[in-house]
Amino acid sequence: MFSFLRQKSAPPARTQLDIDGRVVDVTVRVSKRARAFRLSLPATGPLLTLPEKARWSDAEAFLNRHRHWLAARLPRTPTVQSLAHGSIVPLRGVPHRIVATGAVRGRVAMDETADGPALLVPGAPEHQPRRLYDWLKIVALEDLTERSLFHAARLDVSVKQIRLRSQSSRWGSCSSTGAINYNWRLILAPPFVLDYVAAHEVAHLVEMNHSPAFWATVERTLPDMERGRAWLKSHGRQLMAWQPPQGEA
Repeated sequence: MFSFLRQKSAPPARTQLDIDGRVVDVTVRVSKRARAFRLSLPATGPLLTLPEKARWSDAEAFLNRHRHWLAARLPRTPTVQSLAHGSIVPLRGVPHRIVATGAVRGRVAMDETADGPALLVPGAPEHQPRRLYDWLKIVALEDLTERSLFHAARLDVSVKQIRLRSQSSRWGSCSSTGAINYNWRLILAPPFVLDYVAAHEVAHLVEMNHSPAFWATVERTLPDMERGRAWLKSHGRQLMAWQPPQGEA
């Protein structure tokens, strides 16, 4: 007796969706952590996340059912921003113009010019975005470490490790072992926003959930938490539009 069972093919890396006559590219990602289909809209474009063992036919059906959700939000998608000469990047929420110094060596420096605050970036043109990106991550790690340890002391918990990531839809994550991942783009937000995310993730070391007890814990260490939370809801998509140099993560 012959078996006609076929091996399940892997889903495509990208697919397309016709929305009112407009062809929209959708990136497809398989996640071991996903328990259901999820359609999101990061600055890099529509993203369809699939559970590891999901069938592609089911994923396509899910995407088609949510075409109207996507159509209503696409016009609000911000333009992708790059760390290039002439761009204006909001360091700690303050607009800074990126200025190439032309110097071969040196470090990124903040300066006040006739046109306002600036970030002076040395190096060859092809290396300048990476130099600025590396510098932004250093500054972000310093700020996030300081605020994380501050809230850890207030909540009487221990932070074991702090790392930076370049997630397209998350600001942070925390493990029960005390390791916290933060999105490097938080250095582009006002300090009270970075402080809110630090308080949020550290509070997970007390409550590994989003229950009322968790939010009470965040508020205990940061009474003004709603200010940062509201800012992220209103402006988070614009921050996510900033992309690391190609090949960086």
